[in-house]
Amino acid sequence: MPTKSLDKYSESEQKIMAEFGLRVRMLREKAGLSQEKLAELTDVHRTYISGVERGRQNISLLTMKKLAQALSVEMEGLVVGAQEPIG
Repeated sequence: MPTKSLDKYSESEQKIMAEFGLRVRMLREKAGLSQEKLAELTDVHRTYISGVERGRQNISLLTMKKLAQALSVEMEGLVVGAQEPIG
């Protein structure tokens, strides 16, 4: 899936996407998953996972649900505490 231009998102929206992506990456690494494995578990392409982690994808709720399930967290765990250390 191609990464979309960030030009259409405000600075605050870009910050939200970047914080979400950081949280996904932290949880993925904690779970010991590669981007490729997480992509497989969520039925998306690895480059899409990369885009999410880099804050370049504004994902749907359905994809968020798949990510949460694959990472063994509740959906709120993907957004709450993005700035806090995990564990």
